[in-house]
Amino acid sequence: MSRLSVFVALLVGVVVGAGSTWWLVGRGHRGMPAAVPAPTEKKVLYWFDPMVPAQHFDQPGKSPFMDMQLVPKYAGDGPEEAGTVRIEPRLVQNLGVRTALATRGTPVAAVRATGSVTFDERRVVVVQARVAGIVEHLAVRAPLTTVTAGQDLLTLIAPEWTAAQAEYLSLRTARSEGLDAVRAAARQRLLLLGMSEGQIRTVERLGRAEDRITIVAPRAGVVSELLVRDGASVMAGTPLLRINDLDTVWVNAAIPEAQIGRVAPGNTVMVELPAFPGDSLAGTVEALLPDLDVTTRTQTARIVVPNPTRRLVPGMFARVAITGRAADAEVVQIPTEAVIATGARQVVIVDVGDGRFRAQEVRIGDESDGRTSVLEGLDDGDRVVLSGQFLIDSEASLAGTLARLDAPDAAMSPATAAAPRYTTDGTVKQIDGSTWTIATDAIPALEMSAMTMAFEFPDTVSVDGLRVGQRVRFTFVRNADDAFEIATIAALPTGGSP
Repeated sequence: MSRLSVFVALLVGVVVGAGSTWWLVGRGHRGMPAAVPAPTEKKVLYWFDPMVPAQHFDQPGKSPFMDMQLVPKYAGDGPEEAGTVRIEPRLVQNLGVRTALATRGTPVAAVRATGSVTFDERRVVVVQARVAGIVEHLAVRAPLTTVTAGQDLLTLIAPEWTAAQAEYLSLRTARSEGLDAVRAAARQRLLLLGMSEGQIRTVERLGRAEDRITIVAPRAGVVSELLVRDGASVMAGTPLLRINDLDTVWVNAAIPEAQIGRVAPGNTVMVELPAFPGDSLAGTVEALLPDLDVTTRTQTARIVVPNPTRRLVPGMFARVAITGRAADAEVVQIPTEAVIATGARQVVIVDVGDGRFRAQEVRIGDESDGRTSVLEGLDDGDRVVLSGQFLIDSEASLAGTLARLDAPDAAMSPATAAAPRYTTDGTVKQIDGSTWTIATDAIPALEMSAMTMAFEFPDTVSVDGLRVGQRVRFTFVRNADDAFEIATIAALPTGGSP
């Protein structure tokens, strides 16, 4: 083979090899993912001990003050507003936190209470015997019988009635002059003895005295009391029976003592009865009875309710909603479920935004229809937490913030009472007089991991049978001597919460 042929063959081989290499490399690059820039790490400004946050360190390591590691402080974290804690949005969602806006409006005094239906005692009729006699026959033989106006009630044998009729008939048939006034007086006597106009006309038509008189119902209603039986002898003025009208009834509602000031005569009322679900009846407060039940601390409101269909009967249970007059000025209102009663104060959890929450003390006013008036502490537009308040307290150690609002004055000095309080769980490791050593769990509010530390145990805090090795939940503060002091402590039951 000539030298030229060898050179050409070598040149072709080099070209083919270079082309193959280029094709393989290009294909491999097309199959590889694009380079991902390295994540930007937060810059550490310094390290600190959460228990002594004012002291900064340039390097990580163990705190010279506590048996714990130093915590890094990153750029951009920024200090939280006093009394505010931050919770991750994921955790807020898991806790099922619901919020609502505080709105300004005019509250209407309203009271919801329960009561029972009774007879309207102003519409009662007592049927009496006007003369002495004997009950010959009862037409109504059982209490709670419904009667109509003019219905026969009983038959009475009354000799005095018979004599009065005979005297009247005698004067009526007499032909002597000047007897008109005497006749009118005799007729009036029959009316006074209890005979009706119809009965007197019957005697006049028949021309003879009746020895038996039938007493009829003067009005429609229910015979609430039946006081005589067949054959009973009665004297003049003896009650025979009692008839109650059902055209109107009373609902006696028990008003709690704290809400009596919202109720006044003339207030409109809506009445609902379990017997007629879905129906509402209108009524009016007639009076607040001047008597307070010392056992239930309630006062009775008498409510008049029309009952044209006579469906309402005494003894029925009723729920009433009494509407008072509207307030003179607008106030901030929030759902009542947002208010946390801590004892001497009321607190709400305010959603500051960006996962931050703040415990805010408020002064509340009236509560009506599930909304509470806030007199001080909130502004229109503030967002308050409706559910999950106590879970937020548990997860984010808001207990320290809440405790500052409700720190007891008698159990500790003013300096200690004003100090922030923190809540955690732990195990009692040692008891040495007034010094307790406790292995605490992590304290998120202080960004502190689990550690063992000593606490002062004042005489004002109850020991209540606590012992070494027991799991406890406690709150602590930094006292005037710059030592950690236990404010409250309680034993944790096995596997549970106190």
